[in-house]
Amino acid sequence: MNYVPGTASLIDEIDKKHLVLLRDGRTLIGYLRSIDQFANLVFHQTVERIHVGKKFGDIPRGIFIVRGENVVLLGEIDVDKPCDTVLQQVSIEEILEEQRLKQQTKQETEKVKMQVLKDRGLSIPKADNLDEY
Repeated sequence: MNYVPGTASLIDEIDKKHLVLLRDGRTLIGYLRSIDQFANLVFHQTVERIHVGKKFGDIPRGIFIVRGENVVLLGEIDVDKPCDTVLQQVSIEEILEEQRLKQQTKQETEKVKMQVLKDRGLSIPKADNLDEY
């Protein structure tokens, strides 16, 4: 097997099912159909998988183009291997509601942390203000 530099090494992965983790935390599962020199990816029959606790839901997305700089992890899924997961698949509506509740809880926790820090005379800049520094 010869070494192929750069994104050309992914040519052998075309038409196989892959999982891709994006910088924003989203997880996509689909068939890799195309790739270019910038590692931009085109997926077919793509679903966005949302995990909350031991539950997950798949949202159909169809054809999905991913800019190469947003890819954190790319891995092939073995479709022949039986699934032995302890996760429970739920409906789209249920997983979105679970995700909303989890995000709401996280925001409330962050709000309490910020108030405690403020009471102690400390402050942490908000993420949207970090570009100013």
